[in-house]
Amino acid sequence: MHTIMYGAGVISRQLLRFAWSQARCCAFAVALLGGMAVSKLLPALPVARYDLLLAYGVLLTGVGFVLGWETRREVAVVAVCHVLGLAFELVKVRVGSWTYPEPGLAKFAGVPLYGGFMYAAVGSYVCRSWRLLDLTLTGYRARVTALLAVGLYVNFLSHHWLPDLRLLLGGLLLAVTTGTWAHYTIGERRHRMPLALSFALIGFFLWLAENIATYLGAWRYPYQLHGWEPVSVSKWVSWALLISVTFVIGGAGRGTPRSRTRPQRAQDVGCGRVTPS
Repeated sequence: MHTIMYGAGVISRQLLRFAWSQARCCAFAVALLGGMAVSKLLPALPVARYDLLLAYGVLLTGVGFVLGWETRREVAVVAVCHVLGLAFELVKVRVGSWTYPEPGLAKFAGVPLYGGFMYAAVGSYVCRSWRLLDLTLTGYRARVTALLAVGLYVNFLSHHWLPDLRLLLGGLLLAVTTGTWAHYTIGERRHRMPLALSFALIGFFLWLAENIATYLGAWRYPYQLHGWEPVSVSKWVSWALLISVTFVIGGAGRGTPRSRTRPQRAQDVGCGRVTPS
């Protein structure tokens, strides 16, 4: 009984530490959603809400850098995610996938410039996860994973005019990442998780965040224009595939897209015992 209670205590402490680590990794995203919530609750604003959110996003990025949330290299990665996100938004809004119905001065082709910060928040999460969790990879096929990530990004834009290949590309991504493990540190223990599973879990929480963002009026899907409805579960799959793009960019920004060798500080534990690879 004592052994069982001790084991349960260790697991509980590890889960709490993991939750705290994830909260730190999500600092930018949580702050951004918090700003959206506050702007939604304010009775009257001196400027358009979209413009205010743009200024808030810029301020948040600057403060994050000053406070050490991101390094210079990580800020560059976040900026790349912002630009790619805006390009994604321009195409999707043009074809009517979703809209930004509120007015704003800082809008181009119907897309408010603050829209890229939602993708930047995902980039911030990935960058901080690499650093705060001391992330390393084994069995990572960097080049082919990057190639498939680019293909998925392009497909999500081109499928409005060309055949939709996301199932094929998603299946190939799953095949390529089979055998790839993400190793991370919680406290003094090393854990591991299949990379494909981490994509699925991140995609799920991004889907939850998207539900919150659309509820706060950050943007609207056509079926939400006359009243909020939950975002389709199919978006979970889309996010799980698209996170590969951010992951590849974040890994390249680290300068270590492949596995790196270093002395282990503690015994590796996790989904089974870690074996050398």
